[in-house]
Amino acid sequence: MKKVKVLIVDDSAFMRKLISEFLKEDHQIEVVGTARNGEDALVKIKQLNPDVVTMDVEMPTMDGLEALKKIMKLNPLPVIMLSSTTNEGTDNTIVAMQYGAIDFITKPSGGISLDLHKVKDEIVSKVLLASKVNMKNFQIPTEKAKTITSSLAEYSKIEPRFNSRLSSNSSVKTNKKILCIGTSTGGPRALQKVLQGLPKNINVPIIVVQHMPAGFTKSLALRLNSLCDICVKEGENGEIIQNGTAYIAPGGSHLKVKKVGTSLVLQIDQSEVKNGHRPSVDVMLESVSDISGYMKIAIIMTGMGSDGTEGLKKLKSSGNVIAIAESQETSIVFGMPKSAIAANVIDDIADLGDIAPTALKYIY
Repeated sequence: MKKVKVLIVDDSAFMRKLISEFLKEDHQIEVVGTARNGEDALVKIKQLNPDVVTMDVEMPTMDGLEALKKIMKLNPLPVIMLSSTTNEGTDNTIVAMQYGAIDFITKPSGGISLDLHKVKDEIVSKVLLASKVNMKNFQIPTEKAKTITSSLAEYSKIEPRFNSRLSSNSSVKTNKKILCIGTSTGGPRALQKVLQGLPKNINVPIIVVQHMPAGFTKSLALRLNSLCDICVKEGENGEIIQNGTAYIAPGGSHLKVKKVGTSLVLQIDQSEVKNGHRPSVDVMLESVSDISGYMKIAIIMTGMGSDGTEGLKKLKSSGNVIAIAESQETSIVFGMPKSAIAANVIDDIADLGDIAPTALKYIY
């Protein structure tokens, strides 16, 4: 069996040694080299042709962000970032994800983590996952997408990749709609592309679950808010949701929606982990299925596993639902969309660049 070739990039010799030892314990992985900064990494990548790169964010000479930009421009490779949980560290991690990093791992106690063994299994599993991603689908999103101001007729130009199969109750007309998005690995960059495609005056609220640990989703929301015409924020417990705003589930917490009077209100809690996830797309969609009087548009994008499929099944049973899946052609990891498609709960399949226009067809 061909081993996964890994290059480890960190300015700390101790961290390079520790990460190397962790990875070498797995028979599926071969550590082909190490680099002490971004410049060194670019040279080693040419020499060693690794399958996966682990990259520290904060390094002298050339930091991880600058190196990542160059890697993605010259020779896109799966890169996993190692970062701290400081405010600067979380901000840099989110930027890295949108520059093209596949995933990230937080160091338990800063730049030189003597207790790195706490995330040993995570390092190994994420390296193996990264080796399987489809980098052919990689594209750098624009810093600012063109605002959609054309006539609604333009939305109809996007043809469904599937035969649209509205739920049995979908003939019921309603002016009230809610847009739900679920994603995981590769999601921050995909989210940017989709949310930038939504106009500022969109007349629906947007609910988002992105698999991410606590401490990172606020930075993700702030960055997306700076790049999108719509408002993007981290959801807060008890918040009344508004049209034209995207609410991202806080990392480590479930996001649910409930109806209170005539308003929709967010419920943020730390209830039981579902299928290994909190936040969970299933939990979010199941809560939305209990809301009556609304048309629901659900989007499942890139990610490993099957989160979202069970939620879509319950959502579909409530009627008046359209479900859209990201295509295999553009998914970095075609796990979550594939599962939903296989369960026969998807109405349209769209490439990443067509997801926003496809959703807008049903919103308007």
